[in-house]
Amino acid sequence: MDVVIDTSALIAVIANEPQKRALVRATRGVRLIAPASVHWEVGNAFSTMLRKKRTIAFDDVRRALRAYRAIPLRFVDVDLDESLDVARRLGIYAYDAYLLVCAGTNRCPLLTLDRHLAGVGRESGLDVMEV
Repeated sequence: MDVVIDTSALIAVIANEPQKRALVRATRGVRLIAPASVHWEVGNAFSTMLRKKRTIAFDDVRRALRAYRAIPLRFVDVDLDESLDVARRLGIYAYDAYLLVCAGTNRCPLLTLDRHLAGVGRESGLDVMEV
């Protein structure tokens, strides 16, 4: 089974956040897919942590990125027109719309730690996995 995974779930795993074990359990035996934008969102998340002087050192970021690269994740293209239409209709960021469109197009659940995105996904008729 394919599962669309978002940046919040990936960061939780690679940054060893408290939800890591539950996320690893939830993704055993599934194929993880994501819109290509997730790759850049991971970099942006760490850039933000460094910029805001969060308690993370650059060496920790490098370790997290090695862990990220070890995750078997397949990036897929999503339709930009459809994504922007979804963003407009739902009043959400394009990055969130890419995830919803990815899950809808590939007919698979979305795994997220973002409660707002999970709610919007459910309201849109998607199967949403939360841990």
